[in-house]
Amino acid sequence: MSLPVHPDEALFEGEQPFPVLPSCEHFAGSEKLIGKAMQMQQEYGPVFDITCDCEDGAAAGTEAEHAQMVANMIASDANKFNMLGVRIHDYTHPHWRKDVDILIPQIGDKVAYITLPKCTAAAQIKEMVDYIKSVASANNIRREIPVHVLIETHGALREAWELAAIDWVQVLDFGMMDFVSGHNGAIPASCMRSPGQFDHALLARAKSEMVAAALANGVVPSHNVTLDLKNAQQTRDDATRARQEFGFLRMWSIYPTQIQAIVDAMKPDYQEVEDAEAILLSAQANDWGPIQHKGELHDRATYRYYWQLLQRAHVSGIDISDQAKAAFF
Repeated sequence: MSLPVHPDEALFEGEQPFPVLPSCEHFAGSEKLIGKAMQMQQEYGPVFDITCDCEDGAAAGTEAEHAQMVANMIASDANKFNMLGVRIHDYTHPHWRKDVDILIPQIGDKVAYITLPKCTAAAQIKEMVDYIKSVASANNIRREIPVHVLIETHGALREAWELAAIDWVQVLDFGMMDFVSGHNGAIPASCMRSPGQFDHALLARAKSEMVAAALANGVVPSHNVTLDLKNAQQTRDDATRARQEFGFLRMWSIYPTQIQAIVDAMKPDYQEVEDAEAILLSAQANDWGPIQHKGELHDRATYRYYWQLLQRAHVSGIDISDQAKAAFF
């Protein structure tokens, strides 16, 4: 009797599965705030990533010291889930290579991802990724380090499809505030908030185009922050619109109360999770051939959908049945 085949083997046949990531990415710039975020991560469980910010977090003249602090935090035992990433300086900043030189030798095997901000052309990100690869190789780091790219300029949006196709790119992030500022007053400041950030034609077009480019290239689209820091309901409403209307699968947090709001808004519906468990377990028992469930036909196309949904449920902290855990996780 043959052993059950895992969905990653049965449904993708050598192609790279779509990355399934936590729906929330929390930014922290100082040692104190990174430490607090790590404590929250241990309380909540591995349901959100933490981005240690070397770009906006480092005061001028202290870039090297700040990068070393971030390396120490990522390398520490407190990084229990290995879910800390880092945002380095942008291509025009003289310190971005030094960020890589400091970080990669120390935490290249452990960092969750590296975020690259404020590019204006895909060629810049290609050069940065090539440099990250070269430093990793020189330090005998063999893994593919995920790269996240911020889409926050006209040039980046214009070349979003090319950016999404670059090696190691895992996420495209929408940077709304810089993008709005780049329109020289044509988009009012009110559109950095809801409902304008979703309804203004230029922003809706930009978000839709970025999401389409990301998904077509097997890359996760991530939504910008909610500026209203202490209104958790506003964050939840924004995350719901981003997910349901625009197809974003991830969102930034910049304040502790935003984390749970984003996770709750973007996690799968529990009824769909139950359907996913039943469909996938039945499909696996049938060697991934077509099945019926609740009077409907299901085959490999729907199996892919439900497998990705079940993985998102798992990383969102939704309870998965013991049978599904044993079979798939």
